[in-house]
Amino acid sequence: MILPRVVIVGRPNVGKSSLFNRLIGRRVAIVEPTAGVTRDRVSVPVRYGERTFELTDTGGLGLVDEALLKEHVEAQIEAALLTADVVLFVVDGKTGRVPGDDLVARRLRTLHKPLFLVANKIESFHEELGASEWQRLGFGDPMSVSAKEGFGVTDLMDRIVGMLPPKTEDEDAMEGDVLRFAIIGKRNSGKSTLINQLAGEERVIVSELPGTTRDAIDVMLEFDGKKLMAIDTAGVRKKKSLEHAIELFAHNRSNDSIRRAHVCVHMFDVREQISQVDKALAAYCVEHHKPVILVGNKIDLAPELDLKKWDAYIKQQLPGIDHAPVAFMSAKDGINVDGTLELLFDLRDQTRTKLSTGKLNAVLQEAKDRLLPSSGGFPKLFYGTQTGTEPVSILVFVNEPKIFRGQYERYLTQVLRDAFDCQEVPIKLAFRRRDKIVLDPQA
Repeated sequence: MILPRVVIVGRPNVGKSSLFNRLIGRRVAIVEPTAGVTRDRVSVPVRYGERTFELTDTGGLGLVDEALLKEHVEAQIEAALLTADVVLFVVDGKTGRVPGDDLVARRLRTLHKPLFLVANKIESFHEELGASEWQRLGFGDPMSVSAKEGFGVTDLMDRIVGMLPPKTEDEDAMEGDVLRFAIIGKRNSGKSTLINQLAGEERVIVSELPGTTRDAIDVMLEFDGKKLMAIDTAGVRKKKSLEHAIELFAHNRSNDSIRRAHVCVHMFDVREQISQVDKALAAYCVEHHKPVILVGNKIDLAPELDLKKWDAYIKQQLPGIDHAPVAFMSAKDGINVDGTLELLFDLRDQTRTKLSTGKLNAVLQEAKDRLLPSSGGFPKLFYGTQTGTEPVSILVFVNEPKIFRGQYERYLTQVLRDAFDCQEVPIKLAFRRRDKIVLDPQA
C-alpha cells in the first residue's frame, strides 16, 4: 500500500519530532532535548481534508551518535528522502543558522524533489520578522511555525497538501478496516527484524546493540488483499533498569502500543528462558484483554529445539495467557511469517464473535448447575448479556459480585470460550448486582 510520503528532515534538536507530533495530533515520536533520540523513520498516516499521506519523522542529519549508530541513522534518512514526495526542511528559528543547517542544505540541494523550508520555534513577532534571514539558504521564503504553540500549523498542512502528487486509490483504501498489531517483547527478541521482513525493506534499524528501537514505529502493510498496521515497539527491560527519561518514554510508548493494538505478537528468542520482563508484558496484555500470539523466534538458530516442549514450557511460564496460540518462526529468513499473519486475522475474528442471548444464558445456567462458587454465602447467577466486542465483553447479573470474581470468573471464561468457538482470545467478564424487586402492596 503506497501513500504519498512527506518527510521531515533537519539537523538534531530543531524540533522535528515536536512538529511531527503536532501535525498528526498526538504524541508518537519521543521528544527530548538530547541529540540522537529519534533513530528510525517514524511514520504515521495522516488524513487532512480529502487527502491522506504518510508523514515521516527522521533522525538528525549530521548526528554523532554515542551509540555508534550514525551510519544506520543516516541510512534511514537516505531511504526516507529517496521515497519522499515532499520534503520539509526544518530549522530552529529561535537559535538561528548554524553549520549543521548548512550541512543539511548541501545534501538537499541535490535532491530535486518538492521541498520547502520550515522555521520552527517562531513564537513572537520579532522572531517572525527575523525568519526572512533563512532565505540565504536558497530554498525560498520559510514558513514560520511553532510546533510547541501550534502557530502556523494549519497553513503548513495546507501547503503540504497542495504539493502532494495526484490522489491514488490507496488513499481511499486507508478509510477501510485496518488490523493493528503490536510486536512486543524484551530486547533483541527479533521485533525489528520481523518489521523489516514484513515491509520488504530496512524499515527500522537492526543492531546487536540493545535498545536500538526507541519509538513505536507504525508500518502499513497489505497481506492477501487485507490491510494491516504493524507497530514495532522498543525492547522492554525492568523498570528499575531504565537509565534515563528517553528509555522511560520508550517503555511507556510500548504500553500505549499494546492498548491501541487489536492483536499483540509477543516475540521470544527460543534460545533464552522466559524472563520477568516477558511475564510483565503478558500480564499487561491480560489486564487490557488483548489477544496474543506467542511467537518463538530464531528457530533457524536452534535446529535441535523440541517445539512441543517449548510450547508446554511457555504455557507453564505464562499461565495468564495459556489460551493464546503459539507459533514458531524465523523472522530473519521469513519462515512461517505468512502463517503468523493469517493467525492475526483469525484471532481478530474471534474477538468479534457475537453471542446469541438465548444461547449465552443457556451456557451460563449450565455452567452454574455444574459448579458454583465454593465460598461466600448463597451465590445466585441470574442472567448475562453481551455488551461489546474486541474484546468479547459480557455483563453477568448476580446477587453478590465479589463471590464470582477470581477463580470462578476464570472458570466461566473458559466455559464461554469453548461454547462460542473463541478459545484463543480473552473474554472480558463483568459482574453486577441485581437488586431485588420489592412490590409495593399499596400500589
